[in-house]
Amino acid sequence: MSVNGTIDRSVVEQIVRQIVFAQGQSAPIPDASSGGDELVVSISARHCHLTDAHVEQLFGPGATLTPQKPLYQDGFYAAEETVMLVGPRRRMLPSVRVLGPSRPESQVELAFTDAISLGIAAPVRVSGNVQGTPGCVLVGPKGVVELDQGVIRAARHVHMNFDHLQHYNVENGEAMKLRVESQGCSMVMEDVIVRAGENIKLEVHLDTDEGNACFLDSASKVELLKQQPCDCHKH
Repeated sequence: MSVNGTIDRSVVEQIVRQIVFAQGQSAPIPDASSGGDELVVSISARHCHLTDAHVEQLFGPGATLTPQKPLYQDGFYAAEETVMLVGPRRRMLPSVRVLGPSRPESQVELAFTDAISLGIAAPVRVSGNVQGTPGCVLVGPKGVVELDQGVIRAARHVHMNFDHLQHYNVENGEAMKLRVESQGCSMVMEDVIVRAGENIKLEVHLDTDEGNACFLDSASKVELLKQQPCDCHKH
């Protein structure tokens, strides 16, 4: 608390981060198009994925990630561990959540406003496609990792199993549309990339900017729609 009685900005940011993390998974919202399966639309706050080597480098020899909260998809979790993310000109985010399990390549996923605040020109990419992307510095309690690449804005996407592909008549990697109906903020988001696999629950991932833009917390209905290719030659 500052001397003039207003709350310090860092305190506000900490409170907001705690709320966003606690609300990382949104409740299921009615979707008439889902064929009976529950469609969950989740807001994915800024986070990072780490290799085993980077976990040890940041948190100490022999360290492994400690599950704190399971995510909606089975086998995935938010870890207790966080890192400080440092961008150009020493701009930083003090506490970025690590998600597990570990991955073959480390990656940081930011919303557009996060990237702007850090001074990083993070491109929109499908998770895992980090070739040629900007890097950053990660600081942990036991060490520092300098990433040459790996900072992205994750493309909005929908996780599906193979039955879902058949129901929606789409293929892995295809783009869909998500219609969100909410009070005063209804909208349609295009280019929701299909990511398919076995034993996957039906779930859309949006970042915090996208979730706020459509007022997802107040949404009364969501609908996944097949996205038609752009017919730019017709007049």
